[in-house]
Amino acid sequence: MKSLFVAATVAASFVGPVFADTFYDSAPVLAVRPVTERTPVNREECWSEHRRGYEERTVTRQDNGAPIGPATVLGAIAGGVLGHQVGGGHGKDAATVGGAVVGGIVGNQIDRDQGNVVPPSQSVEVERRPVTREVERCRTVQEVREVAVGYDVHYRYGSREFTTRLPYDPGRRVKVAVDVHIAEQAPPPPVYRR
Repeated sequence: MKSLFVAATVAASFVGPVFADTFYDSAPVLAVRPVTERTPVNREECWSEHRRGYEERTVTRQDNGAPIGPATVLGAIAGGVLGHQVGGGHGKDAATVGGAVVGGIVGNQIDRDQGNVVPPSQSVEVERRPVTREVERCRTVQEVREVAVGYDVHYRYGSREFTTRLPYDPGRRVKVAVDVHIAEQAPPPPVYRR
């Protein structure tokens, strides 16, 4: 008999959940409080600076001056003396200058023909020039921020109030799951005596 009673009690405890019914409803939210933690956060801070320095540049220079040899000098002197002999007054000065120019040209051509002058040359030089450049500088700054890790939600369903923690702010209403089942255990089956 006792074993029949125990078996009936165990069977009745399993019968309850079989008839359970779950449905969803919504409940008004009474209060929401964010739950925060202090979290270290790294951020990059940048700014611009003006830096002075030197810059090396390669510069090519060309000597375009007319080469002067001994015949050029002698030709200019001789042309100036001969020009001075001609004319009078202000014309004498102009004749002196003109004779010197013509004598120099003739003498220069003689120098070139004889190879007494070197043709124009180029030289390559490295110059250091001061320059100002804008340089961007950055550094990592660590700061502590309050970060929301969840929300304590206080809500009412029916005539009772509840509090739960959610990972988001639900707004004005929260969705709830309602589980309906028989609260009382079934009475034990009648026991018959013989």
